[in-house]
Amino acid sequence: MEPIQLSEELRKGKNPDMTRRRAIIGLSMLGGSMGQLVTLYQTGVVSHLPDPPGQKLFDADRVDASNYAYSRFNSPDGPIMVVNYALTAWLAAAGGLDRARRNPLLPIAMGVKLVLDGVVSAELAREEWSENKAFCEYCQVATVASLASIVLAAPEVFTAVRTLFGRRNENKEASIKQ
Repeated sequence: MEPIQLSEELRKGKNPDMTRRRAIIGLSMLGGSMGQLVTLYQTGVVSHLPDPPGQKLFDADRVDASNYAYSRFNSPDGPIMVVNYALTAWLAAAGGLDRARRNPLLPIAMGVKLVLDGVVSAELAREEWSENKAFCEYCQVATVASLASIVLAAPEVFTAVRTLFGRRNENKEASIKQ
């Protein structure tokens, strides 16, 4: 696809899949923003992350300063969240309006990544609670964004899978006829 056509389709194109992809991009930006806030705390740029008043479930400062939050790749987990959500936004933005039929591997890759994100987010929430008996509300907003994105991606992913298997069946039938 020519860049000018991709630009037009991404910015102005209208179909249900593109509407859902834009929502996934927005949710990815939300998740990345949560990671940015956590990063600011974890690296000492800010000294406190506010929690919702009058509750006991959330303690962002404790969770985001815990061993759990610094246990991967010799790094705080906030910047990892930012990169992760940027990759998701990239996969949602790649390809034009009809990518499920023209390039079905793009929505399939996005769907696989989103499912992995959902599983990883659920496991990280379990670890957060297990180690800290509290959650980071910023991380849990990102988790909800990941789970909502899976639901939004499903129709396009199913179309892409049907397209991919349809192509395989067409190729098999053509080779049998030869």
